[in-house]
Amino acid sequence: MVQVPRRPVISAPTLIRSLARLSTFAPPEAAPSLSDRMSQWLGWTDAIALSSALKSAPPAATPGARTAAHDPASELARVRADLAAAIARDCGLSAAPGGQIRALSAAERQRAASFAEFPAYRQRYATSQQTMDTAISALRTRLRGQLARLAPHAARLASVDAVMERVMAARERTLLAGVPNLLEGHFVRLRDTEQAAMAAPRVPGAPPLAPAGTWLDIFHRDMQSILLAELDIRLEPIEGLIAALASVTPGENVSEPGQHDPLPR
Repeated sequence: MVQVPRRPVISAPTLIRSLARLSTFAPPEAAPSLSDRMSQWLGWTDAIALSSALKSAPPAATPGARTAAHDPASELARVRADLAAAIARDCGLSAAPGGQIRALSAAERQRAASFAEFPAYRQRYATSQQTMDTAISALRTRLRGQLARLAPHAARLASVDAVMERVMAARERTLLAGVPNLLEGHFVRLRDTEQAAMAAPRVPGAPPLAPAGTWLDIFHRDMQSILLAELDIRLEPIEGLIAALASVTPGENVSEPGQHDPLPR
């Protein structure tokens, strides 16, 4: 089995921990508070948009909206499963009958490893990110529509979420676009480690080497785990909307428009 150095890391989200294990990336020991981050990421026009969404009078709720809507949890499960399957394909993992992931055969692995170059995987990663972005944005829009039809305060929350999606999208894409750069180093280390092991003189009594090309199978799995961790992060706003949908009684109104405090200056 190909072995590469892996360092212990501090507690952090799964995506950060995974990247730290696979690369020289070191997460900060103390992350800034959410309010500090938001003050850096949001401009004054974004703050005005959020304030307007909080203070605006939402439309009236639509009677019976919940019963006419699709089940949000089922929609989330379907989108998650579809995206996980797409990620497996983009990572070079073949789907066997029943939807299980089939590892490459020895011949397939060796042949693929002989021609593997990272730019192809960079493009695959970007494709997966675009697929996630499109599917999750569409689901988020549908859930906001369901939420807005339930109650006035729920409609206000939907408006705030729409503003947050718009103002945070560019920042999210910028941060996540850097992930392939970290994966590239892992790709090179795995490949070089196996090549060095294959070229080294064999020591009597040493354990047998893994089949040639095993490093690429490892990389496929690691790339899949990173993309799945990214998927979890991207789905967090969806889970928040679903929790909001579950907590709202159609037609209820817990606050009147205009009673919210403005954003901190």
